[in-house]
Amino acid sequence: MGTLHSLSDEVASIAERVGPSLIHVRALRSVRGGLSQGSGVVVDPQGHALTNSHVVSGASGLEVELSDGSTHLADLVGDDPASDLALLALGPQAGAHAAELGDSNGLRVGDVAIALGSPLGLARTVTFGIVSALGRTLASQVPGRRIEGVIQTDAPLNPGNSGGPLCDARGTVIGINTAVVAGAQGLCFAVPSNTAGYVKNEILAHGRVRRAWLGLGLEEVLLSQAALERIGRDEKRALAVRSVEAGSPAARAGLRARDVLLELGPRALASVSDLQRALGAEAIGAKLRVVFLRGTERIEAALQPVEVAREPRA
Repeated sequence: MGTLHSLSDEVASIAERVGPSLIHVRALRSVRGGLSQGSGVVVDPQGHALTNSHVVSGASGLEVELSDGSTHLADLVGDDPASDLALLALGPQAGAHAAELGDSNGLRVGDVAIALGSPLGLARTVTFGIVSALGRTLASQVPGRRIEGVIQTDAPLNPGNSGGPLCDARGTVIGINTAVVAGAQGLCFAVPSNTAGYVKNEILAHGRVRRAWLGLGLEEVLLSQAALERIGRDEKRALAVRSVEAGSPAARAGLRARDVLLELGPRALASVSDLQRALGAEAIGAKLRVVFLRGTERIEAALQPVEVAREPRA
């Protein structure tokens, strides 16, 4: 009984701590008509909030309800359909209780996951579950491009949860809830917080997310202990190449399917989020060193990413 009381107290404490950062988003669409609703979370003292792109895309006006019940107009700072993320500006009055973005690279399958949001318009709803899987892939709103490194959870989500936070046992935001599998139970997905933080910073710096492109299809994998010892690496996670697009920068560098990426430039790669951060605007046209495993051989090569102008592919 003591364990259950302790768990109850911990979840309630997280709900109380993160609850003030929640927002209920209402998006007016004049073209299609009607009002759509979703969730969001304030993530800095300046009052910037993350939500889903599909919640706000094409809206002619945005209104948010804060946790105290007050309503405010919101400005759309930037929209990134490729990651299904958008950034809103609510003003400093909303930033007093900002949530903390955590490090999604540290997640493990089985970790506690707590989802907060406004499912079906029911504001400030909390659900509880675990991280069911990591490294999932979802189709994005951009044709041909997929959202990589997605978190799978069984914390129940419903329409209206989109854009709300997925939190860990410490109450830090580890993901932005984005999708469910219709007709299934316990198959829910969130964009990892490291991706969300990268998108937020890019939008604030450039007004949009500029991306370099390599032409790779990837999945996150765990390296064996023998491989770690052989290459002198502590980080167990890396990126396995599923496919290489013909004529791409990766193909020109000699990368092949089943290679395992370890480093790009100065950055070690443990997740797709790491690679996405390495492929920001500064990587476009730059000559970068890539380190990868091919079987048991550690190989270094040079490649030069190109800019994705209209996000035509992953």
